[in-house]
Amino acid sequence: MPTEMEEYLFDLKGFLVIREAIDSAHLTELNDLIDVLKEVEVGEWSGYVHRTGPSALQSIYEAGEPFERLIDHPAYIDHVTRFVGGDDGLFIDEGFMTIQGPGASGRLHSGAHKRRIRTQFRYHNGQFRCGQVNVLMALTDIQDGDGPTRVVPGSHKSNLIHPALVSDERVFRDAHVEGAVEVPLKAGDAILFVDALAHGAGYRTNPGERRVAIYRYGPHWGSNRHGYVPSDELIARLTPERRKIIQPLLPKRPPVVA
Repeated sequence: MPTEMEEYLFDLKGFLVIREAIDSAHLTELNDLIDVLKEVEVGEWSGYVHRTGPSALQSIYEAGEPFERLIDHPAYIDHVTRFVGGDDGLFIDEGFMTIQGPGASGRLHSGAHKRRIRTQFRYHNGQFRCGQVNVLMALTDIQDGDGPTRVVPGSHKSNLIHPALVSDERVFRDAHVEGAVEVPLKAGDAILFVDALAHGAGYRTNPGERRVAIYRYGPHWGSNRHGYVPSDELIARLTPERRKIIQPLLPKRPPVVA
């Protein structure tokens, strides 16, 4: 479980960094799979993994056992359970990864000003009740010039929109966005944050690729935000613990009449 200090910092800032969450052997397995998947054309599928854009691969937990292992990884799953308030169970409402090369960035988005239930930050009666907690796992080093994740600490409790969010035309390329801090990560590190936190990715100027996997966790009664459903093959091979996170509620259908 998270320590008392980790809970304090998560409440205060809206995020935590977990160093060396994924070991080097596991990283190699993940990146070997990505080397194959990144050849999938935009709009095409590889099994149940969908290439939705130049940088995005959706339902990445369908890519193989190394990605399945991330579903309930011991480095962070107890933190997620505590912050979602998931004593009744968790659900991954989106599991994807991005591959970004030179020139790519991610615009500043989110913030508490919208007061959305799905992404809310809430603490009541000694319990966190966060609508969505993201675990972003660095699969390559993401340091200065690599497009590091940027966050605005404390914005998960903000009442006002960040001025840089007012225009959808703004992107998070400016290193001097007021209030934002960069979170450099080494391959294998993870940043865990509530989705109400304003966040984005800096402009990549270095050669090579920024590879991250992102699993978004919420209460067990949630649904996939894009409508993806797990394959029967995935459900069949998952451990019971992982199955409860990918499909916490079994579909109910009338019996088949012969």
